[in-house]
Amino acid sequence: MPKDITRRAALLLGAASLPACAALERGAAVPRGQTSRATVLGLPNERFFPAQGSGPIAAEFMAAMERRHRTLGVAPGQMLPALDLLAVSGGGDDGAFGAGLLNGWSQSGTRPEFALVTGVSTGGLIAPFAFLGPDYDAGLRRVYTQSTLADILIQRSLLSGVLADGMADTTPLFRTISRELDATMIARIGEGYRQGRLLLIGTTNLDAQVPVIWNVGAIAASGHPDAPALIHRIMLASASIPGAFAPVLFDVMVDGVKHQELHVDGGAFAQAFLYPVAVTQARRARIARRLPVQPIRAWVIRNARLDANWAATDRRTVTIAGRAVETMIAASGLNDVMRIWLNAQRDDVEYRLAFIGPDFDVPYTTPFNPAYMGPLFEYGRVRAARGFDWSVRPPFAE
Repeated sequence: MPKDITRRAALLLGAASLPACAALERGAAVPRGQTSRATVLGLPNERFFPAQGSGPIAAEFMAAMERRHRTLGVAPGQMLPALDLLAVSGGGDDGAFGAGLLNGWSQSGTRPEFALVTGVSTGGLIAPFAFLGPDYDAGLRRVYTQSTLADILIQRSLLSGVLADGMADTTPLFRTISRELDATMIARIGEGYRQGRLLLIGTTNLDAQVPVIWNVGAIAASGHPDAPALIHRIMLASASIPGAFAPVLFDVMVDGVKHQELHVDGGAFAQAFLYPVAVTQARRARIARRLPVQPIRAWVIRNARLDANWAATDRRTVTIAGRAVETMIAASGLNDVMRIWLNAQRDDVEYRLAFIGPDFDVPYTTPFNPAYMGPLFEYGRVRAARGFDWSVRPPFAE
């Protein structure tokens, strides 16, 4: 996420001391306890609420495997070829690293077709491109090397930002998403879903304080006329840093009554995710009985450093608050990397991790600056093109 915007968002901690003002208008929130019944397009599997049980998403994974069997001509009961799963983390403009890595991976000729791609925040912007494969590498390069701050946001003054719903208006980012993710791309995502592959993007429902996993492939495959606009808004919401960026409102229906949900960056709950525990229950049972299991590889792209980002912190409320927010985000990212690795160990899944190393030393000056993002893109691309040195475990687990 943009470093100085993160710090500026901490100014909101002092908003309670400002004179009261009229709240911005929004539709009625979904009533307490009815979150899982709310729907946008009326699709039964358009999204999942992992905090309220993993049964529905586990069923979606099983249905995808059945479609995959049919697509590949594998008889029921027989094991599929190796499955490759990809998680792309948050990280703001550090997403240039993941974009470059995917481009270089394609150039190496070793990039697999992923059966599952998940994304959060900037990872949610990258995920559709990663899902569709090398044909869309040029779009990733364009977004992460040619975009400037003006293509992402409109900065608000301190006062207007505090009294509005975020320090920045992300209308430009929505335009960028809508331009890049065109009708052809959405149709191809839908085709991938019909072939048994899943594309999942995470957001956070602030009203209910729950993570939401959107089944983007199913939405794309639905043929619903509002599906493209919904997918664009999901990607925008996933990258909407709370306090820094304006949140995204979703119109939903509950028992025929209209409501609105307020969503922000999925990183408020997790910087990266892959699959719920329930998905691999049968696999663990086979492992316990010493039966053969299907090869699975879990690839994790962490769009951030894993080494400590040392900085002298001034004794000022805003600086301290901003530094604390940065620390919490970093800790969340480390915890997610470790959690996915522990799950992989439990499930006999090969684990591969990529992250920005300490050898990348281009200074960060301003958000979404091509002078920083371009070299970071090339850093990831060059390393992947020559054969990326994936870590088989988090460095702090060694």
